[in-house]
Amino acid sequence: MSFATLYGALQGDAHARALAAPASSATLSYSELRIAIMDLQRQIAGLGIKTSDPVNIAVPNGLEFVVSFYAVSWQRAVCGPLNSNYKQSEFEFYIDDLKSKLVFVSKGSIEANTPAVRAAKKLSVAVAELSWCPESRLVKIVRVEGSNPSSPQPLGLPHADDITLVLHTSGTTGRPKVVPLTHRNLCQSTKNISASYRLSPRDTSYVVMPLFHVHGLLCGLLATLASGGAAVVPPRFSPKTFWKDFTQYEATWYTAVPTIHQILLRIPLPNPLPIIRFIRSCSSPLAPPVLRKLEKAFKAPVLEAYAMTEASHQMTTNPLPPLTHKPKSVGVPFGVDLKILDAKGKEVPQGSEGEICVRGINVTKGYLNNAEANKSSFTEEGFFRTGDQGKVDAEGFVFITGRIKELVNRGGEKISPAEIDAVLMQHPNVTEAVCFAVPDEKYGQDIQSAIHTTSGKSVSVKELQSFLAQRVAEFKIPKKFYFTDKIPKTATGKVQRRLVADAFFHPKAKM
Repeated sequence: MSFATLYGALQGDAHARALAAPASSATLSYSELRIAIMDLQRQIAGLGIKTSDPVNIAVPNGLEFVVSFYAVSWQRAVCGPLNSNYKQSEFEFYIDDLKSKLVFVSKGSIEANTPAVRAAKKLSVAVAELSWCPESRLVKIVRVEGSNPSSPQPLGLPHADDITLVLHTSGTTGRPKVVPLTHRNLCQSTKNISASYRLSPRDTSYVVMPLFHVHGLLCGLLATLASGGAAVVPPRFSPKTFWKDFTQYEATWYTAVPTIHQILLRIPLPNPLPIIRFIRSCSSPLAPPVLRKLEKAFKAPVLEAYAMTEASHQMTTNPLPPLTHKPKSVGVPFGVDLKILDAKGKEVPQGSEGEICVRGINVTKGYLNNAEANKSSFTEEGFFRTGDQGKVDAEGFVFITGRIKELVNRGGEKISPAEIDAVLMQHPNVTEAVCFAVPDEKYGQDIQSAIHTTSGKSVSVKELQSFLAQRVAEFKIPKKFYFTDKIPKTATGKVQRRLVADAFFHPKAKM
């Protein structure tokens, strides 16, 4: 593979199948996909989008997302994909933080005045509706509201070091850090992923992960297209249609979080069972019993991987047979240098625990406008500190043994406890709130909260959940609250979430 930008990353034969969208009943060849991207790039340039202009994509998985992502990147603009189910306040934060010039939404969103549209209007940012047009087999901008960023611009041609993707990753301080990823970062990651799973034009991935995350975007979509294979992109994961689509489109593999694997184990299998080359699991720990059940039920190797946004997704993975893949391990490094370092940045002896640190072309060079985070997150040798504790065995397999950072990893969705603390404390009857991670059988981790109410005031669990539901996405809402007169603190008066979790959460208690 010889490419350093997403312009050159569509490697398939012109007549080969590239993209299938069940919701649109459409299948595009590589030639048709390239034409659709170029046409939308022309439309974007006509709206005044130029080099380095930030553009948000707030549409579900499908043709509109895929074509718009490539079109924005080809125009040398910066893409900020967003969860289309965010609340207005969340859209406002991300649109404003990126200083976006344009927000893409689905057809009908302006008329419906959706949260994304309301947020863009409030910030005086232009909104454009996207729609797949089966007659022309193109994605069209069917409605625009708000002033264009500038006069029409010439078509761009991306450079390897252009920032093309910007994602926010929550930190323990509560303010999300901004991760800039270049064409070079993304292309190297797609090469690493393709090589590790030996992807080829004979493969078809079934994309069940959202494309606003690096998991679905980099592994499910971009790596597949970079290897000349085909990607099937339904609007969302649905257990009712998974096997029907998987069989109909002759998919050969899929990648997902453990929660999805567990759901698939609970539904009837098709007869005959399709031939699956491999199953990938990432973004959250996979329990060995679940891995064994998957392999037995689906007659395919299950390969657990380890990834982060800062590394353009994948850092390590278990290899394909006939090589060994180990339960409890996230595999071996592919395309990155990996070391286990102590707090002073010194490499620890083989088998000893320390912080997992990585370096590679796929790894971002640093967060945007955050010198403090860059100083603490990167070593002098350029290794990125993942915040995860782990070790490497004699065969080079990586084992994650704990989390140094405080993020809650709920089935692959990362939640900043401090963010939820801040929202809860906006309630007039809440004086202090401390959210923390707890183990969960279904999601790996979930979030709970300790609440100290204003003297003489009370608040119900239902009221708190309703309050949060208006301000944050559903997956961020704690499922259990503990009401207390005193939040545990250290001797210096600092809150430590682990202390709070130990004080309130008891694994054997009824949830």
